[in-house]
Amino acid sequence: ELGKRAPRWIRDNEVTMCMKCKEPFNALTRRRHHCRACGHVVCWKCSDYKAHLEYDGNKLNKVCKDCYHVIIGCTDSEEKKKKGILEIESAEVSGNSVICSFLQYMEKSKPWQKAWCVIPKQEALVLYMYGAPQDVKALATIPLLGYTVDDTPKSADLPHSFKLTQSKSVHSFAADNEELKQKWLKVIHLAVKGETPECQNE
Repeated sequence: ELGKRAPRWIRDNEVTMCMKCKEPFNALTRRRHHCRACGHVVCWKCSDYKAHLEYDGNKLNKVCKDCYHVIIGCTDSEEKKKKGILEIESAEVSGNSVICSFLQYMEKSKPWQKAWCVIPKQEALVLYMYGAPQDVKALATIPLLGYTVDDTPKSADLPHSFKLTQSKSVHSFAADNEELKQKWLKVIHLAVKGETPECQNE
């Protein structure tokens, strides 16, 4: 179907990095571009290709490297390198997860930041953290087995917070409401004991 029909465009605010080369976008150097064939958000380097697209009257359009190779019929041999643990796409794991949502996250004394958190079904003992729901690379993973859960909020500003600790590593999270916090705790309490949690996604 590539090039035969208009793609669904991924919105700019759904990604924090190029969906092809995984370089983070920032205000100065990395403008966001859309591939006219697949709708992915890519950086200028990855959108520097042009192909004739059927749905647009066979006009030349800006496309990403992957779509360019598919449309002109040449395959990129090194394209299928083995994915590292962090390189599982967020959309891929979110669609098949035990639980996923935005949570506020804090590590050590850094400021709180918003993260898209996912516990995938096929790895129900690992918490993946992404910058946004459509990111193609996780910022971090936390193997939950053996962590201690502390669900008493420390700050009045973030009443729905909880903490995961294991020796020197401490991860603090906060949900937007008590119901979401309890859903996460239900899953995490099982995962830290090595038990597979039930799916919490409605």
